Amino acid sequence: MRLVSYDYGGSVRAGALVDDDSRIVDFVAAHEASGSGALPRGLGDILALIEGGAEAQARELIAKRPASSLVAIADVALRAPLQPPPQIRDCSCFEEHLRNCYEVARRFKVKDEPDPEAAYQAADRSDEDRVLRTFHKQPIYYKGNRFSVVGTGTDVQWPHYSKALDFELEFACYIGRATKDVSAEKAGDHIFGYSIYNDFSARDAQLRESGGGLGPAKGKDFDTGNVLGPCLVTADEIPDPYDLMMIARVNGEEWGRGNTRDMYWKFPDVIAHISQSETLHPGEILGSGTVGTGCGMEQLRYLRPGDVVELEIERIGLLRNRVVKA
Repeated sequence: MRLVSYDYGGSVRAGALVDDDSRIVDFVAAHEASGSGALPRGLGDILALIEGGAEAQARELIAKRPASSLVAIADVALRAPLQPPPQIRDCSCFEEHLRNCYEVARRFKVKDEPDPEAAYQAADRSDEDRVLRTFHKQPIYYKGNRFSVVGTGTDVQWPHYSKALDFELEFACYIGRATKDVSAEKAGDHIFGYSIYNDFSARDAQLRESGGGLGPAKGKDFDTGNVLGPCLVTADEIPDPYDLMMIARVNGEEWGRGNTRDMYWKFPDVIAHISQSETLHPGEILGSGTVGTGCGMEQLRYLRPGDVVELEIERIGLLRNRVVKA
C-alpha cells in the first residue's frame, strides 16, 4: 500500500495512492460505499492503521476502489502520512556524508591561507576522528521535533535567524509494532513501511550551537523543518529497501545522488540499538541521516528564497517543497 493523509473539505482524510499515484482511494468513502456497517477504527487514521486497526480491510477497499471513493490527487493537499508522528529520531547512517562535510569544512577554513593545500593537509582532524570512531562503534541519533513535520507541497518557512538554509536527502522507516530489546536479525520484521525525509537545516545556527555538545537545536528545530512523504509505502511493496536510488534536485538541477545500499548502519541495526531497554511504539519514525552528496553543505552551496527542492527515492516517489521567507 501507498498510504497518504490529505486535507479535503476541511478535514484530514486517510487513503492510498492508486493509478500511478494520480488518484487516492479514500478509505472512509470506500467503506461507506461497501455498506459494511460500522467504520473500523483504522480506516480513518493512518496511525490507527499502523497500530493494527484495519490493514486487511484497507487492502480490500483498495482492490475494490469504488468510483465514489476516488479523489484526484490534483484536487487535494497531501500532508505527511503522520502529522504529527508519535516520535521522530534522526540517525547518522551514511559515512560518506560525514566525511564529505568534514572535508568541505576544512577546505573552507583554509581557503584564505597563503598555501591552502598545505594548510588543509596540516589541519586538525581530531574532531572528525572522534566522531567517526563513535560512528563505527554504534548508531548515533538525535530526537527531532515531531510537531514541525509537514508533507510534500507545503512551503517551508525560512527561519528568520538563518542565512544558510540547507536540505538533506534521507530515507525514513516507520515502526510497525511495540518493539523492545529486539535483535538486529529480527528488527526488520518490526518495520511497517518507508518514506522520503527532508531534514531542512539552518547551517549557520547549527554551527553556532555545535560547541555546546548537546546535538542540534535551532539548527534543525523550526516550524515546517521536517518534511516526510509523499506517502508511506508499506514494507511488502519494497522487496529490497537497501538498493534504492536517491536523487536531490534544486530548481530542476541535480545536486546529488546516492543509494540506500551505502548505509553503514541499516534500519534493523538502528532499531536494535535504540530499543535496548526502551520501547519503540507504532508509528515512530527513524531517519537514515543524509546520503553522501545529499545536501548543499557538502558542496558549499545553500538554498535561496523561492528555491524548489525535489527529493526522489526509487519505489517511493517525489517529495517537493518550496522554501519561502516571510
